[in-house]
Amino acid sequence: MNKLISVGALALLAPWLNAAVLEVTNFGGKADGKTENRQAINKAIETAAAAGGGTVELAPGTWLTGSIRMRSNVTLLLDRGATIEASSAASEYDAPEPDQWDKFQDFGHSHFHNSLIWGEGLENIAITGFGRISGNALTRGDRNTGGDKAIALKLCRNVTLRDISIANAGHFALLATGVDNLTIDNVMVDTNRDGLDVDSCRNVRISNTSVNSPNDDAIVFKGTHALGAARVSENITVTNSMVSGFETGSLLDGTYKRTGQKVPDRDGPTGRIKIGTESEGDFRNITISNVVFDTSRGLAIESVDGATIEDVAVSNVTMRDVSNAPIFIRLGSRMRAPEGTAVGAIRRIRISNVVASNADPRYSSIITAVPGHYVEDVTLSGIRILSRGGLTLDQVAKQPADLVNTFFFRASGGVPPREAYETPEREKEYPEPSMFGLLPAWGFFIRHAKRIEVTDTDMGFSQEDRRPAFVLDDVDAIELNHCKIANASGVKPLVMMKATNVSARNCQGLADFQGSSVPRAER
Repeated sequence: MNKLISVGALALLAPWLNAAVLEVTNFGGKADGKTENRQAINKAIETAAAAGGGTVELAPGTWLTGSIRMRSNVTLLLDRGATIEASSAASEYDAPEPDQWDKFQDFGHSHFHNSLIWGEGLENIAITGFGRISGNALTRGDRNTGGDKAIALKLCRNVTLRDISIANAGHFALLATGVDNLTIDNVMVDTNRDGLDVDSCRNVRISNTSVNSPNDDAIVFKGTHALGAARVSENITVTNSMVSGFETGSLLDGTYKRTGQKVPDRDGPTGRIKIGTESEGDFRNITISNVVFDTSRGLAIESVDGATIEDVAVSNVTMRDVSNAPIFIRLGSRMRAPEGTAVGAIRRIRISNVVASNADPRYSSIITAVPGHYVEDVTLSGIRILSRGGLTLDQVAKQPADLVNTFFFRASGGVPPREAYETPEREKEYPEPSMFGLLPAWGFFIRHAKRIEVTDTDMGFSQEDRRPAFVLDDVDAIELNHCKIANASGVKPLVMMKATNVSARNCQGLADFQGSSVPRAER
């Protein structure tokens, strides 16, 4: 854009600059990778806001800066070739604001002002263009001495992120809390912690977006107490997108590396879509469709802090190199919420047309709650899962009875083993498939559940697995229809414990039947 307007002229014309495009260079900014541009960028934003709104443009080059304060009715436009680079100087960032609710979620979820770009109580804002936000200097811990997030928005509405890319974004590439009418389109995120954290938001549309985050979740919907009270997350769509756990940086550089990077725990690369774990606020009306998972954990739906999760539809999903359970539905009682909060609920979940290959055999797909509570009304249809297989019930039985701090397959050191089907409950633990240890089923482990239907499903393994395909424990009204089930010779495909109203029809590898659990001696 031609730089024909002086700073003085801009000040005189400000009342008439609605929808104007203001270049940061006209406010003393320099895209040289050395100059601290915080004051220049914020002055341009304030000038646009004072005029009733407008666009602040960052030309090609590297814009070193600390905290950028967004304002209502302002668009931050990153030209192609423009990079916002997080300053390494702690003094360039705003201090984290006080928050009395820290005890209910970690520090990063509770504070917004100590971010590279932040806004609170705003409307009609956007960050667009084909430029990049780079957060190499952002911190990744629970306390910080500078900026800890790329973008943080609190209690805003009418927000758009489009066409930008975000690299190495500290604790979060985006933390959106209490944001309504949020659109994220054609965005690429390649980061070393969380990608997109959407917390207690309504009317959210995420489309054509790729998020690579090997060490944490890619796209995650949460319901924290950061606003001082539970707030519902609802009317959310994710479509035509990809999540992955490649090595950090290899999404943006196009190499898609799958080996060589240390991951945080035994569950392997993360990079998934998840509802939960922070789950005090309810979740409802959520659709996830046409999504690729690559070198990542599977789909996770988790209420452990009191939330009700209901009316969720997931369809047309492919997963390759799944590092833990392809499908993980967990109702728990961690209860990281105000005293007196009751255990939540999970119900009316529909998952269809899912293809998962090279799934880690330690973790079957899991649907489970805690004693006295039930996951209810889940339908799985058109599911194709190929596990690596190769495990046995004997390996399950030889696990230590107490799996805390004990890696699977490690010598028990004298701790007595458990019976193969006696899987620990872990009611209050952080929810991950590995929380239960090596599972007695290679296909589906379903416990504390009612009205579950599995239909038109094909399950197999690359190497023979000598565990049942299904283990059902404390369940009622389970239907298996038109399923193809691989089965090792001499291994029962289905084991039931405290199971009532179970039926199987037209299942290859499992005879038709309708009934309840049989005595253990007959299994």
